[in-house]
Amino acid sequence: MMSSVEILKVEGGESWFTEEEEGLVSKSWNLMKKDAGEWGLKFFLKIFEIAPSAQKMFSFLRESNVALEQNAKLKAHAKSVFVMTCEAAVELRRSGEVVIRESSLKKLGGVHLKYGVVDEHFEVTKYALLETIKEAVGEMWTPEMKRAWSVAYHHLVAAIKTHMK
Repeated sequence: MMSSVEILKVEGGESWFTEEEEGLVSKSWNLMKKDAGEWGLKFFLKIFEIAPSAQKMFSFLRESNVALEQNAKLKAHAKSVFVMTCEAAVELRRSGEVVIRESSLKKLGGVHLKYGVVDEHFEVTKYALLETIKEAVGEMWTPEMKRAWSVAYHHLVAAIKTHMK
């Protein structure tokens, strides 16, 4: 019987996400957490700025005449995705694994597959995520922090891709 949480082992043991990287991710997430809804929306707006056609992947946007910045469904979705991404990043070293509820991970894989998400989409999303975090943390942003978030994002995407079948 499967547990309520599916755990995916990431190769490389202790060296794959360093204590310093974990600290940078945690410190920046703690700064962003209280305004996660705002940062989540900015994250999605950056995605749509880079790839406007991505809006067509969301039924609640295709069916709406409300401005993106005012769209309640987009705001809720954006916050949920941003929080999940950041929380998964924070847990990465502590657990030694990507940990997301099994049903969520399977759903993420299925939805991404259904809408034809490909590697390029994940790259746009990564760029938008890093730019959003850079904006959110201001002077705290460093090349080391960028690398830490990039590593965490890579592991999350790898976990999602395992369910895109």
